[in-house]
Amino acid sequence: MQNKYEWRKKEKSLYLPKAQPEIIDIPEFKFITIEGEGSPADSIFTDYIGALYSLAYTIKMMPKKMATQPKGYFDFTVYPLEGVWDINERAKSNFKDIINKEDLVYKLMIRQPDFVSEGFYSEMLEVAKEKKNNPLLERINFERISEGRCVQMLHLGPFEDEPASFKKMEQFAESKGLVRLSKMHREIYLSDTRKVAPEKLKTVLRFQAK
Repeated sequence: MQNKYEWRKKEKSLYLPKAQPEIIDIPEFKFITIEGEGSPADSIFTDYIGALYSLAYTIKMMPKKMATQPKGYFDFTVYPLEGVWDINERAKSNFKDIINKEDLVYKLMIRQPDFVSEGFYSEMLEVAKEKKNNPLLERINFERISEGRCVQMLHLGPFEDEPASFKKMEQFAESKGLVRLSKMHREIYLSDTRKVAPEKLKTVLRFQAK
């Protein structure tokens, strides 16, 4: 019997970096994604996450019940939630050091194993719709995303303290002759905010550089 694929054990360089900046090259991966705008404190933000996980667990569990499994199928632990964050064009045209959370734009996503094709995703999306009848499932997309060269580090503590980590990352990039491409960045959420105190949160921070 094949062991379950555990990303925490098999892909530590991507998901469990040290709490110091480092350079990493990220290849193309498959994701289910959903886009939104505004504060993460808005209820719709939580609803987006729920829709993503609904589909992610359908993709994980359904093949076990199918007579014919997708080619290359293996059991796996669902990947962590990720978010790519930016600010809207209005905010960019009048940028200030303090960002209004209502000006945030984001793409939330959960990575998918290699065996998940676009056709299998579409099939599982229909299954999820039948089970949940959640209108937000209509907004989920299937994408292949390649980040390329990045600077990343593990941020320990509340989200509000992330600017200090980003400053450290930018200084590190500069010391290596690299430039941060934009204020857009990726966050990978390793902790459940419902169960973990803010000071103990673990979040991977990453931005593209060249």
